[in-house]
Amino acid sequence: MKKILFLIHDLAGGGAEKVLVNLVNNMDRNKFDITVQTLFAGGVNEQFLKKDINYRYCFKKTFRGNSQILKLFSPKSLYKKFIKEHYDIIVSYLEGPTARIVSGCTDEETKLVSWIHVEQHTKEKASYSFKSFDEAKLCYGKFNKTICVSAYVKNDFSNIFDNVKNIEVLYNTIETDQIITKADEPIDDYFFDKKVKTLVAIGTLKKSKGFDKLIRIHKRLLDDGILHNIIILGQGPDKDKLSRMISEFNIEDSFKLLGYNTNPYKYIKNSDMFVCSSVSEGFSTAATEALIVGTPVVTVEVSGMKEMLGENNEYGIVTENDENALYEGIKKMLTTPGMLEDYAKRAKERGKEFSTEKTVKAVEKMFEEL
Repeated sequence: MKKILFLIHDLAGGGAEKVLVNLVNNMDRNKFDITVQTLFAGGVNEQFLKKDINYRYCFKKTFRGNSQILKLFSPKSLYKKFIKEHYDIIVSYLEGPTARIVSGCTDEETKLVSWIHVEQHTKEKASYSFKSFDEAKLCYGKFNKTICVSAYVKNDFSNIFDNVKNIEVLYNTIETDQIITKADEPIDDYFFDKKVKTLVAIGTLKKSKGFDKLIRIHKRLLDDGILHNIIILGQGPDKDKLSRMISEFNIEDSFKLLGYNTNPYKYIKNSDMFVCSSVSEGFSTAATEALIVGTPVVTVEVSGMKEMLGENNEYGIVTENDENALYEGIKKMLTTPGMLEDYAKRAKERGKEFSTEKTVKAVEKMFEEL
């Protein structure tokens, strides 16, 4: 049996955090003794870890400027402080601080894996949590294996860190059966009106999700006479800013911030369209969930979307990552007769490809071959 540690910043409401819980919950306990460790405790996804997953944390609460403070210490000293046991495999499950810590491992018998979830584009962004780009390059070069969640992310990472060679693409683990079951749960929310189309977006309320663009697009569509509602599921630091925008545009009745929900699937299924307006993504968990429940997807082009939806919009509409382009894509889907119904069928067809068993087995095989 292989003893394996997954180190992640926290288990908050983000996609990577959710996917990690899905993965470890479904791995074979006869082959792997699994520990999940977070830098900071208190994330909403902690509650979903199965009881036989060992869980521990470094700090009880997050603190301001933590990534900058951690940079004051060497990777080796951080590893020695936070990793107390021997593991056969240690996984840094996000870019940045956890990769820096895991790279400080000096046990030659331990295999190290770095999991990259988002495109980073520049050396400056990729090395933000490191003392310098040279340190980032040195740290990432110490891993035995680098896993990227999409080919897009792999190409981006390879262009920045040309010294990292052993890179593989493995898609995120989605709990398909659970999603389908939970999607059928009743909704007691008054917001769904069968006479008016409802669009749904999901994610942390932060700048990189581009929800401000979605508010402006919503107002433009209403001004064009295209009636619809938009709901966003998620919480985050930009809630007050987005709420002010909604109020300033006087669209409180048709644009709602519903907060975090442990069952977003019923909202996705009951919506007429899923929208992604992000500046960047890895391999969108929420978009995958939309396909699984048969909800049409309109998204800007970010990492993984063309892999998921097709180079020629076979399973959903992918626009340029531009506010006007996304506006046109949503408008086309809402106003073209029969298009929503057609893409709902295509979504469900594509969703069958993202089975839990297939993705978990691919990860287990990678670990066994290390």
